[in-house]
Amino acid sequence: RQSICWLDTPRPRLFYQKGGKAKSNSSKKMADKSKGAEDDLGLASEAPAWHCMDKATAIKQLGLASDHQSTGLSDAQAAERLAKYGPNRMTEEKKKTIWQKIWDQVANVLVAILVIVALVSMVRAIVEDGTENKISNWIQFGIIFSVIAINTYIGIYQEGNAEKAAEALKSMLSSDARVLRNSKEVMIPGEEVVPGDIVILGLGDKIPCDLRLLKVQNLASGEAALTGESVPIDKITDKIDPPEGLTPAQVPLGDRKNMCYSATLVAQGAGTGVAIATGDYTEIGTINALVSKVEKKKTAVLQQIDNVSKILAVFIIITSIATFCAAFFQAGQPAIDSVQIGLVCAVAMIPEGLEAIVTVVYAWAVSNMAKQNAIIRALPAVETLGSVTVICSDKTGTLTQNVMSLTAWVTSDSRYKIDVNSADRTADNFVRDDTYMAERAKHQLKRSVSQVIKDGTGGGKRRGAANQSNHFAVTDLHSVHKDGEDEEEAETKKEVANPEAQGTSPDQQYVKAALAGGILCSKCVLGENGGREGEIGNPTELSILRAVYMTGVDIEDLKKDSPIVAEVPFSSEYKFMATVHEPTPEIDGDGCDGKLIVHAKGAPDRMLKVCNKQAKGGSLKAEDVEDIDEKYWTEQIATLSSHGLRVIALTRGTIPSDEVTQDQALGPEFVNGRDQPWLTFVGLCAIMDPPRPECVQAISEAKRAGVRVAMITGDHKDTATAIGHMLGLVDEQYSEAVTGPEMDAMSDDELKAAVMTHNVFARASPQNKIRIVKALQAQGQISSMTGDGVNDAP
Repeated sequence: RQSICWLDTPRPRLFYQKGGKAKSNSSKKMADKSKGAEDDLGLASEAPAWHCMDKATAIKQLGLASDHQSTGLSDAQAAERLAKYGPNRMTEEKKKTIWQKIWDQVANVLVAILVIVALVSMVRAIVEDGTENKISNWIQFGIIFSVIAINTYIGIYQEGNAEKAAEALKSMLSSDARVLRNSKEVMIPGEEVVPGDIVILGLGDKIPCDLRLLKVQNLASGEAALTGESVPIDKITDKIDPPEGLTPAQVPLGDRKNMCYSATLVAQGAGTGVAIATGDYTEIGTINALVSKVEKKKTAVLQQIDNVSKILAVFIIITSIATFCAAFFQAGQPAIDSVQIGLVCAVAMIPEGLEAIVTVVYAWAVSNMAKQNAIIRALPAVETLGSVTVICSDKTGTLTQNVMSLTAWVTSDSRYKIDVNSADRTADNFVRDDTYMAERAKHQLKRSVSQVIKDGTGGGKRRGAANQSNHFAVTDLHSVHKDGEDEEEAETKKEVANPEAQGTSPDQQYVKAALAGGILCSKCVLGENGGREGEIGNPTELSILRAVYMTGVDIEDLKKDSPIVAEVPFSSEYKFMATVHEPTPEIDGDGCDGKLIVHAKGAPDRMLKVCNKQAKGGSLKAEDVEDIDEKYWTEQIATLSSHGLRVIALTRGTIPSDEVTQDQALGPEFVNGRDQPWLTFVGLCAIMDPPRPECVQAISEAKRAGVRVAMITGDHKDTATAIGHMLGLVDEQYSEAVTGPEMDAMSDDELKAAVMTHNVFARASPQNKIRIVKALQAQGQISSMTGDGVNDAP
């Protein structure tokens, strides 16, 4: 899918790129299938592959000067482009007038008969002389008119609720933007951003349009609602070459690291980008178009009512004509009376209350569902829910909590499982369990360490993926092995150094000291009461602070007692950060006179290279420090990665107090530029967005009811598979996951087969989700789709 999808509007197509290199037969075949799928949705797919261009080419493609990055658009250029491409807002679908809505509600045979009867009654009430007859006819007219009016009002009310879905998307756009105009930074309304604008981004900004990034400073944006990524995505400026076998259009949005997208948020850092798409042409605009083009279908009950109405109409017309003939020809009644008799018979046979009764039953069912915390937007949907055979669900925020949480703490000889659902602040949240994630995930059992790391959340490139979004991603575990060692052999565990037995918990002091590096070596700010409200920083780092906070430790007091003397700021180039502190006896123990304490945390493979010691059981006491066992840690990293966990290593060291001065600017060589490894490896933090506990039970109940549950997510394949195992979605029958690029390569028939043999779909775009649901429907399945993100809206 290209970064821009064109809508069928009168506006000119933005920057359509003609020509280009010839594609291989396989790539062309895959692109044709992907294009065909989008054409079915009424969208065109040709657009420049901005993520595959370098910065100079992107600026040239936009028709801008080479020095544009420092000057921006002039006022005249901006006005010209605004007139050409329109304001930066999504085009609203032409709304129906009230008369069109009324017509949609009354345009059926039974209502037409009622209208005719009502009109005849009104005419008789006007022309007849008798008072009794007038009153009778006016009453009949009033009753019929009331029934029609009530049914029409209910239908229009439901339709109004449905229109709010698209309105919610429009409200997500940024209200203002900081841009470079006439070589000066200015704030302008978001609607005035045009293609070619240089947009300046800062922490907390809502991105106003789709951007090709030109400059980044530790920039990461939260795109969970758009791509399904659980954590902010680190941004780069280099062009991205599509993996072998894929076209530029098939690179998932989450892997286009040199792009930022409208309505997403800057989670950290700063950056500058050039606007390449605004309004309808942004990714969120594409989703808005998909929402407006979704085919509306009547439920089974409403279809049956329509069929019954047609049969009744024919029967009523024939009976009414027969009654008229009998009254006029056989009984000799006047013509107007005969017509009246025939119409009265028709009214008597019309079930005018049928739709009202169905609506009341729907409302009762919706009320019952609301008591179970399920909100039904459209009343007829409650009937469809009872017929569903497949539930298609988003992952992030729906099946999972959308909160990165520390789930395991691994030391040299022990493992602790953390209760991520506990509401109590107690050290009992850490429970000793040396069997917890001690073996690789089933789908990674037969793979080597290199394959696990390559496939895992830490690893290198995969089909359809660029660099990982994880700040502390593992990239190379092999260089820590000594020559001749077998990477497959993991040393058996040594004797337990900690006194805690299995199933028991450590004291608060142990947690505070062992994970001090995750707290002190961090600029993150925890939210109110350990929650998300008011939190600042990367979710992966915040998970460590939250876990320690939930043991009863006062995070802010700990930071005040050990302020930062100097630091090595984090960078995605070297994947670690380090801070220097004055020693604290409570954490560092005695014997630190004349020394400074260094806490460093980062990608495990990077930290393993600079460590020569390990803390036995996570204890920082001098007598518990021993030579590092690289094989053991390598296997632990691979094991945790196989479960889709994000892994951070905590390390500690000491330096002479005169080596660093207050607020000294330190570079990465302070950590990795020494002649010999010098740090002590304390332990591994295993982090994930955990499943909602209620979802595990709900999926189990759905299975027992004969309803299959499928997970469709934009997250990585390994993470999705791991979560699928935890939720019970991945088993012997549905043992593997399929990715968006793989679905793009499938024909419609191949996809129909795949949706019946897979429960987990990863790296899926909104178009993929629609294709999956259509494939299920083609297989005779009644499917529902649920999610909390913008990419779930279609």
